[in-house]
Amino acid sequence: MSETEHLGVLGQGRPITAEEIRELTGAATPHFALQLRNRVARLIEGLPEGDPARAEGERQIARLEELADLTTQAEATGDSP
Repeated sequence: MSETEHLGVLGQGRPITAEEIRELTGAATPHFALQLRNRVARLIEGLPEGDPARAEGERQIARLEELADLTTQAEATGDSP
């Protein structure tokens, strides 16, 4: 997935939902975790505090960063497959 991919596909002219955020990030792999993090950040950037999609997006961003960080740590120590 390109980071320049058109983001309108998910929201389709309407605000993104928490379920769409979960669908987007659910099957994230370490290799694409940071790209997905960036995409989610762009999708939720205009949402108000307290919006369920924003809250879910922030949770998923944290999870994706942890996934990418754990993979980087494993590679640095030679523990990666």
